Amino acid sequence: MTEIDWERLRVAATEVMRHAYVPYSKFPVGAAALVDDGRIVVGCNVENAGYGVTLCAECGVVSALHATGGGRLVAMSCVDATGEPLMPCGRCRQLLWENGGPECLVETKDRPLRMAELLPHAFDVADLEAVTGERPVPVVPDRLAAWRGRGTVFVHPDLSAGQQVWTAYWERSAGDVNAETGVLEEGPSWDDPAEAITWGLARTPRVVVVDASGTIFWAGEGEPPMEIPIRWSAS
Repeated sequence: MTEIDWERLRVAATEVMRHAYVPYSKFPVGAAALVDDGRIVVGCNVENAGYGVTLCAECGVVSALHATGGGRLVAMSCVDATGEPLMPCGRCRQLLWENGGPECLVETKDRPLRMAELLPHAFDVADLEAVTGERPVPVVPDRLAAWRGRGTVFVHPDLSAGQQVWTAYWERSAGDVNAETGVLEEGPSWDDPAEAITWGLARTPRVVVVDASGTIFWAGEGEPPMEIPIRWSAS
């Protein structure tokens, strides 16, 4: 790992701290960070009469990072009015994680700490991709939005090019007393029944799986109804 010149970072953070705009708290903060290409970026806190929109010094560091070419933060020193190391707040830890990741180092009074220690179990892009990347959130067509929460989705096996797949259809009459019968929407094909069930739950809490033998299972929300007592399990 690159040797960190913490004294250099602390001096840079102390210098920019003197430019902080803090007419309300009188608590100036400066921060300086080493970027993976060797440059140093700095920031100071900037307060506002609307207290909630105050910018922390770390916000300035992240803005400077991207304004001067991007890259990844390797190490950061944040100091108070006396030049002593200061711990980033919760929001700023999230900013540092986004732009430096779990291995980014933050100076403390005792020793530098990894972001993984300052922000365990962090939320990041991997959590977004788990929903919006590998398994997108199913979209209900605008023309069917008024039917959301009504009817029943039936998930069942099918054949495609000689291979078993799973598909589904959204029936408007099932579960709707005195409703006209008919299929609202037919789903695509999936290799995994869980994806078909997810598609169904985006439309209605009533999702039923019918397997190849014709056995009916409940895969909807809440406890299974009396007429479908067995809950679906992929195992």
